[in-house]
Amino acid sequence: MILVLGASGATGKLVVEQLLSAQESVRVLVRKCSIQLAGLKANPQLDVRVGDIAELSTNELNALVSGVQVVICCLGHRATFQGIYGPPRRLVRDAVRNVCKAIDKNQALTQVKFILMNSTGCRNELLNERPSLAHRATVALLRICLPPHPDNEAAARTLRAFPTVGSGIDWVVVRPDSLIDEPEVSAYDVHPSPIRDAIFNAGQTSRINVAHFMCQLALDSGLWLQWQGQSPVLYNQRQP
Repeated sequence: MILVLGASGATGKLVVEQLLSAQESVRVLVRKCSIQLAGLKANPQLDVRVGDIAELSTNELNALVSGVQVVICCLGHRATFQGIYGPPRRLVRDAVRNVCKAIDKNQALTQVKFILMNSTGCRNELLNERPSLAHRATVALLRICLPPHPDNEAAARTLRAFPTVGSGIDWVVVRPDSLIDEPEVSAYDVHPSPIRDAIFNAGQTSRINVAHFMCQLALDSGLWLQWQGQSPVLYNQRQP
């Protein structure tokens, strides 16, 4: 069973579609007001749970992760004033922390893969990535002006705190560059760290390619072994 968080979002919907096309069993959590937005069709492979990830009780979280082997998190803040500046300010971080705690507590004998969709704007401290001074100054300003950015940073940091050996969590943090929409999967490159400046020389990554890479991480054990415990960066091969 693969649990998809953020299934009503632009990338999350593509993840669900690709997993179902691969004949995988998928569980999604969507808020009642987002069911129509998610466009979820009746499918025997699809288990739809209704609820708000920020409001689930301990028992509800335990039920959500029960029997799950993979979690793909595409959660993000809505692109509205309330979504960006209103509560919860740490939506993604809290969801990652709470889901991981539920997994770690209840499935300690079975390691679960956790795949987090993040951003090239979030530095990987484990590799001591050092962007330019201008980049770091701009990011410092973003932390003040755009609450979703520090939330994404905190979510990645929370996941990286789980050791890939000795805990119930094995993880990959996927970092696309500027997201665009394309109708089909195309050729893309994967790097351990950014090869372009995410602010001053950003590349492009199509959402469908991000969904494809995350699904392949979930399904391809060889690809998972290549990237586990890392924060790979995705770029479309065709760049402007």
